[in-house]
Amino acid sequence: MDNNNHDNKNASIQNAYEIIINEHVNLYHSLNLESLKAIEKPIKNAKKIFLTGAGRTGFMVKAATMRLMHLGYHVYVVGETTTPAITKDDLLIAVSGSGTTKSILNAAETAHKNEADLVCFTTDESSPLAKLADHTVVIPAAGKQEHGNSISQQYAGSLFEQSFLLIFDALIHYLWKQSDSSAEQLWEMHANME
Repeated sequence: MDNNNHDNKNASIQNAYEIIINEHVNLYHSLNLESLKAIEKPIKNAKKIFLTGAGRTGFMVKAATMRLMHLGYHVYVVGETTTPAITKDDLLIAVSGSGTTKSILNAAETAHKNEADLVCFTTDESSPLAKLADHTVVIPAAGKQEHGNSISQQYAGSLFEQSFLLIFDALIHYLWKQSDSSAEQLWEMHANME
């Protein structure tokens, strides 16, 4: 392989990585951390916590659900066969960049009807999902339909998905440091049938 061609490919990958990192730094500076702090109490007070997201965001939601489980919360992913009914003492965390995804809105409406708390993560604070929510965390990222590159050069909502995972991991770290649990105790909750 030509060394110049190899170096150009490495430079292109490095350039792409720098674009992504810089977008996250910019997003961090635009994030309202108070809105994130406001969801601490609903999480801690919930009897059961349900999380929902679709597509790639759904994969990030599953990672967030796992982290809450590691902290000892009773958590479920909406749509799984073992997920119970949501009730008044519960919390739904709904994640949708657009805030208009039909399946997520259906879950949010069910939570609302059953008087459960509803937290949403979205890019649009005026979306139908945000209007239903008790607490909204706005992630100032481009939605999957925004192709103008003004917020993100990445494709189809990638910045929103990545940011949700990072933001939720920061929340998990914060909640963990408030608890008396050691890393070893959290590890005991880790899956042992993989």
